[in-house]
Amino acid sequence: MIFPPGDLYSDEPPLESSLHLQQMFLLLSCLNWLWKDRTDYFAAGNLTIYYSPEQRKSEDFRGPDFFVVLGAEQRPRKSWVLWEEGGQYPHVIVELLSESTANTDRGLKKQIYQDIFRTPNYFWFDPDTLEFEGFQLMNGTYEPIPTTELGWRWSEQLGLYLGIHDQQLRFFTPEGRLVPTPEEHAEAEGQRAESERQRNEQLAAKLRELGVDPDTI
Repeated sequence: MIFPPGDLYSDEPPLESSLHLQQMFLLLSCLNWLWKDRTDYFAAGNLTIYYSPEQRKSEDFRGPDFFVVLGAEQRPRKSWVLWEEGGQYPHVIVELLSESTANTDRGLKKQIYQDIFRTPNYFWFDPDTLEFEGFQLMNGTYEPIPTTELGWRWSEQLGLYLGIHDQQLRFFTPEGRLVPTPEEHAEAEGQRAESERQRNEQLAAKLRELGVDPDTI
């Protein structure tokens, strides 16, 4: 049997709109920030997964908008080539719906991810209409993941909730905290530092009113 080369480039078309592109990068940046100390996963967006043992690229490849493979070596890849990755399929897939892809994402792709990929968690989200669904593989069949009171869905694979926040799909910790982007984290840290500085200045001013030099304490 002749195997195709393992360094195939991704064969995916561009995402349909700026909303789709922003959403994909948002999921990637938040997960990579949260798991910044981990090296045992691979997360990517709009990257082709080649899963045929033969050279039938036109038939046997799919490109999820966002996917995560657990237990994988964290290194740059041109694509995810199954025969170079120990036959490992994604553990989590998120598709971003659009007018041209929605039927495929809800139908054909869902069937492929269920029956061939056996991906445990599959979600889809429409950045325009905010349609959000999620599925857990149970005995070989996708079953809907129930929502919390906030409309979030639990990803057993990631150990995180997925839910809509400010019209975007975001991750939430088991405790219900929003997983920030690196920029949001830096901004929050800056605000905390500024609040602390202001409290210290107020305390120092109060001590001076009482005749105490705060520098001597």
